[in-house]
Amino acid sequence: METYAIGIMVVGAAALIVYSLWPKKGAEEGTIRRRMAGRSLKKDLPDARQQAKESVAKRVMETVAPIAVRPVLPTNSEEMSKLRMKLATAGFRSENVPTIFLASKTVVAILLGLAGVAYAVARGTEIQSAAGVILLGAGVGFMAPNLWLRMAISKRAELIRKGLPDTLDMLVISVESGLGLDAAFQRVGEEMLKVHPVLSEELQIVTIEAQMGIPRNEALGNFAARSGIEEAGSLVGVINQAERFGTSIAGALRRQSTALRIKRRQRAEEKAQQTTVKLMAPLILFIFPAILVVLAGPAGLKMMETLGNQ
Repeated sequence: METYAIGIMVVGAAALIVYSLWPKKGAEEGTIRRRMAGRSLKKDLPDARQQAKESVAKRVMETVAPIAVRPVLPTNSEEMSKLRMKLATAGFRSENVPTIFLASKTVVAILLGLAGVAYAVARGTEIQSAAGVILLGAGVGFMAPNLWLRMAISKRAELIRKGLPDTLDMLVISVESGLGLDAAFQRVGEEMLKVHPVLSEELQIVTIEAQMGIPRNEALGNFAARSGIEEAGSLVGVINQAERFGTSIAGALRRQSTALRIKRRQRAEEKAQQTTVKLMAPLILFIFPAILVVLAGPAGLKMMETLGNQ
């Protein structure tokens, strides 16, 4: 039991350290909001304290991360660019995020390998079996950050997908009221901050890129690449075609919004149809045995009593 407790404490401590050093998405969103809203220095004092704490964590990571990154460092710049794009799609855009992510693969693999050692020592297993347990723990720890990254990307993409129809309706209203497309993106990004914060952040990034001089179609293409969903790519294509051929952007956005709402309703209906199939497993494993015991139990006991008397 002491070995188990030590292993749990080691894993928990490492998890807390990684969590404290991992850059928070809220800080990045706060930076974007301050750029868009122009907040005062007095309101930024709490953020300054947070930045001071992050600077201490950054010094620690600059010392530890290079050692842990070496075993898993990508061999070329193309793989590093793909990793940065995946992390950006998950919502993490800080400069040191790839280093932290790669270092976490090594750290978690080592920790789970040590947990496998503790388990093998506690059970008193043989060397062959202990080596298998240790390698299994190290392999799971090495692949766990990749699984977490895929889950984060999927979750963020789903949030963007859910917010697109409402955002397009707001864009239609803004464009029809006389705003330009860039101003409409900025206004909608501010208005959708509380309802769909993830999509609002992406729209604000599009606005910032446009203000920096990046062409609008390129900024929208970057948004489609970061979102990782087909609907965003279709929206960007519709806007670019409407601008190229001189058609009504408001009408194109309205049609795109209608199509997205239809797709969202179809996905909801599909999930509703799948509910019956998914309920079969818990029904068979948990509910039916309980009903069988309640209904057939008294009759079985009565039969056993009758046969025993004979």
